[in-house]
Order: sequence, then C-alpha cells, then structure tokens
Amino acid sequence: MIERILITGGAGFIGSRLAARLLAEGHEVRVLDSLSEQVHGARPGRASLPAPVELIQGNVLSWTALQAALRGTTVVVHLAADTGTGQSMYEIDRYVQTNAGGTGRLLDVLANTRHTVRRIVVASSRAVYGEGAYRTADGRIVHPGPRAEADLVRGDFDIHISGEDVLLPVPTTESAPPRPSSVYGITKHVQEALVTTAAPAIGIEAVALRYQNVYGPGQSLTNPYTGILSIFSGILRHGAEVNVFEDGRESRDFVFVDDVVEATRLAALHPAARGVYNVGSGTSTTVVEVVEALAAAFDVEARMRISGTYRAGDIRHSIADSGRIHRALGWMPTTTFAAGVRLFAEWVRDQPADPDGYERSLVEMSARGLFK
Repeated sequence: MIERILITGGAGFIGSRLAARLLAEGHEVRVLDSLSEQVHGARPGRASLPAPVELIQGNVLSWTALQAALRGTTVVVHLAADTGTGQSMYEIDRYVQTNAGGTGRLLDVLANTRHTVRRIVVASSRAVYGEGAYRTADGRIVHPGPRAEADLVRGDFDIHISGEDVLLPVPTTESAPPRPSSVYGITKHVQEALVTTAAPAIGIEAVALRYQNVYGPGQSLTNPYTGILSIFSGILRHGAEVNVFEDGRESRDFVFVDDVVEATRLAALHPAARGVYNVGSGTSTTVVEVVEALAAAFDVEARMRISGTYRAGDIRHSIADSGRIHRALGWMPTTTFAAGVRLFAEWVRDQPADPDGYERSLVEMSARGLFK
C-alpha cells in the first residue's frame, strides 16, 4: 500500500536518508523542518532531500505548520528534536519546549482536528536509560543511577553501588527503568511517553525507537553538541590533538545510519510494529577505540590526550539489546563499526569542517560549571 508519510525534522541526518528510501519504494513523502542553523549551517537548503519530497519550512511548535504538514498524511515519523546531552544541561527551556512541547503540540493538533494519520513513529534515545544495565559479581542485573560527583572529581569514572563489587555493563533491554541523567534524556522519555500514551487513546498506532549513537555519511559536521565521530574527525583532519574525556574507556553502542533508516522504515510500515524498540548494534566501542579507528581511516596519527575532564549528564557505558525489534520486525544491523567508520571517513574527506566549534561548546559548558 502506498503511504503518505510526514517526516518531522526530515531534512536532517536520518530523515533525509529515510525520505530517499521511502520515495524509492513509491511512497509519498513530505518533510517539516525548521532548518536550524546549528544543524544545517548558516545557509540551509534542501540539498539533502530528493526533489520529489515536499518541504515545508516550519517549527513543530507551530499549529499552522503542523496542520499544513499533516494534511492527507497516513504515517508520521517524528524526528524533530534538539539533540545534545551537554547543551541540554544549560539550554533547558529550549530543549523542553522543542522536544516535549513540540511532541505535545503535534498530538494536540491530531486530537483536535480531522486527520488521516494511522501511525506515529517517534525517535527516542538510549539516553532515557541513563546508565542502563549492569551485572553484579553474583550475576544480578541492576540499573544504577547517575555517578557521584565526588567520584568524578577524584578521577574514578566507573559505576559504583554501595555494597557491590565491580559492575559489568551488559546490553540494556526495553524493560529497564528509565533513569535519564541529562535534560536531553528526560525530554526524550517525555516524547515517547506522550506518543505511546496519547496516540492510542485517539486511535493512532504508536511506535517509539530508542536509537543508540547513530553515525555515518550525512551527519552534521557543524553541530558541536552531538556526534563524537563528526567532532573527532574534524580535529584529526586538522592534525590537532583530541581531548578524550574521563579515562577514554567510556563506551557507546554505535549504529550505522542506514541500519537505523531500515529500522525506522519497518517501524513506519510493518503491520506488527507497536510499542518501544531499541535500535543498536549490540556492540560497545570505547572512545579511545573511536579515535584510533578514525585516525586509521584518515591515515593520520591518532593524536589524543586523555585529560580526565568530564561533562555533566554524560553516562559511562551503553550497549543495546535489540532482540525485541528483531523478533517482532525482523530487523538486524548489517554494518559493523569498522566498515561504517570507513564509509563515514570516505564521505567526510570531501566535506568542510570547523574543529574550533567543539572547543567553543566546551567553553560554554565550562563557564556554567558543567565541564570540569
């Protein structure tokens, strides 16, 4: 069946590739995007979007823009959001307004006007878990809260629970309790809770995708508040030294953008898609390993300084258990981190970079006591 699909935030990294994929399958695609300068640069346009896509430049907080974008739509993929753990800790109102408020406004329009929408897919984040799942020495699974400031100050970056020995990070399932450690994580949890609660109440199917660390060709190289691969690539290409936070052993689950696009396509179109799904590779990669992999892909020296500095809101480890989406929709990641980094580096070579933007973002955080 041909669907008429609205992608909010659809001119961005994931949305533009999703739009191309859906068009290739014969679906009609409309995009609503504010074309934020932080994400798209000083002269944003529709260069990333295929010509048949209808682009509406507007904000998800605008009732008028949402009404126009929703006209005739059967499926909504709600990607529009401000992203960046660190920035969310001091631009609190902006993140709450855009992420939680924008989602609320979208649902309010749907609840109070005639529409044709049958399903909403909302982009959530692994940030809703905070630290996620760990195994104790005797095999129990626990879900720790945020790390203690006193431990971070003295350079102890590991996870501790009173009365427990060393904790081992393990893949986190969707049943883990939400324990976000940043304003960004809180807003993503609110987004998915709004959609999964309000949409079914008004007869719309709801799906929430908890993306892990998405990377690949097309990601923003101008936004210094998100995406360590884009940040580090700019620094390494200019022969500078990467400031590695903490002890460099913190790890993330990196999932390639084309795998994320496929998961999102299935969430939008598969008849069985319902509820909350993790979307990740199931493999953890340390920050030091990221620097080394990027340097090898660019054929440059892996210059790094493990500084012991840290940011408020950051978590120590993350690994996703994506078994639920595999069982329900048949999705599995197909691109390894090693292969994905090579593809990313090939694309980056032809792109301009601003290595100073990252340093400016750290100055902003430091001035507010959020980077130490």
